Amino acid sequence: MRSSLVVRFLTKRFIGDYEANTGALYSRKFTIDGEQISLQVQDTPFVSLEDENDTICCQEQINRSIYWADGFVFVYSITDYESYRVIRPLHQHIRKIHPNANIPLLLMANKGDLLRARQVSTKEGHQLANELGCPYSEVSARENCEGVHEAFQQLCQELSRIIGNCNGEKRRGLHLVRPKSPNMQELKRRLKQALSSKGKTATML
Repeated sequence: MRSSLVVRFLTKRFIGDYEANTGALYSRKFTIDGEQISLQVQDTPFVSLEDENDTICCQEQINRSIYWADGFVFVYSITDYESYRVIRPLHQHIRKIHPNANIPLLLMANKGDLLRARQVSTKEGHQLANELGCPYSEVSARENCEGVHEAFQQLCQELSRIIGNCNGEKRRGLHLVRPKSPNMQELKRRLKQALSSKGKTATML
């Protein structure tokens, strides 16, 4: 998941330039249908295509994350067709790890405010979402905080429903060592550091 959307979702802030692809794992509590759940969001490093056959190159860290995850958000930029192309092989890779699992998916097209630089059409986004069998949202981490939260809220509701139907079944991947999850103070510290070093301003909504 791309850093700008993670930061927007967790803090309602947008920073134009900061350290991305850190692989950090963050936690946040939500109330879904009257019940409080703890959601962990991992900002995974960028996945690239390895060759002309659209084979993906996944770091071991990403494979571990795929194994224990209960849901996935596929993110691409409407201004970068290569980021769109990587979604299909990444989805296939996930299905190899979870061939029979009922895992909620969400397809998010970011940078919806940069229409003049668009390389991926809305139609292509809907087509891919239909192919993956998941909801589709075109958002802007810079300008559309509400849209980002609505998309994540939809995924959280589906996660809550599926986990609630597990009847206490042991969660996948609990025996794996997960990345440490920094608290919100650590995330705010990183944001403040980025603001100071880059001279950017953040908008609090």
